[in-house]
Amino acid sequence: MNMSIIHHICIQTDRYEESLKFYTEILGFRLIKETKNFHSRKFNSWLQLKDFMIELQTEKTGDTLKDWSSLNKGIVHMGFLVNDVEKEYNRIKELNYNKFKIKNGKELYKVEDGYLFKVKAPEGTEVEIRDKKI
Repeated sequence: MNMSIIHHICIQTDRYEESLKFYTEILGFRLIKETKNFHSRKFNSWLQLKDFMIELQTEKTGDTLKDWSSLNKGIVHMGFLVNDVEKEYNRIKELNYNKFKIKNGKELYKVEDGYLFKVKAPEGTEVEIRDKKI
């Protein structure tokens, strides 16, 4: 495969308004397209942050989505690299968003030579914010 960038990931949600608010207001994505009644879904929307996109969609009519679990196969979380993880952590806290994953009693913790925290989106997606590539 001759890939230049990751184009997007697709996230399904049964809490569309809350998820949309999380990705736009908390993480800073920009809503670039919102389609109503898309292939038996109430919404199918495209969100963008620099070159990365999220396709955010509701469940198909008649379907019930299962809750997220770290025991699922496949992608467990998505991660973003920031210059100052503590500053980003404080920014999210100041927005009164407090759904952080706790590890060893802490929301912000050291891993190897860097720091990270994980925040839960309304639909259950775990989002990791870190300050070192690896």
